[in-house]
Amino acid sequence: MNTEYERHEITWDGIEIEVRWASSWMDFDDGTSMGHLEIQSVAPESSPLPMTETGYKSHFVHANEVNKFGGPLNYFEAWLAKESKSKDWRERKAAFDQMTLF
Repeated sequence: MNTEYERHEITWDGIEIEVRWASSWMDFDDGTSMGHLEIQSVAPESSPLPMTETGYKSHFVHANEVNKFGGPLNYFEAWLAKESKSKDWRERKAAFDQMTLF
């Protein structure tokens, strides 16, 4: 088990997000690895994101899936793009934006 994390920062929709990635969180006998991706909205703190209402997400994924996207940032950006189109996110985002007016 390797719990050393790469750290990346990205700004999306005005939210600063930290992306942490451990590509070999757990290694298997067949030579493949399970990676651990952590996503956390930093500013504004705990801002909801399309894949998490709390602003934090812990996600386990095979490292080769992340590598297919060219790395953890590309994987995360593709995930964001997909989830931000969902009806659920659009409704949650509208409600959250409405609350900030008051």
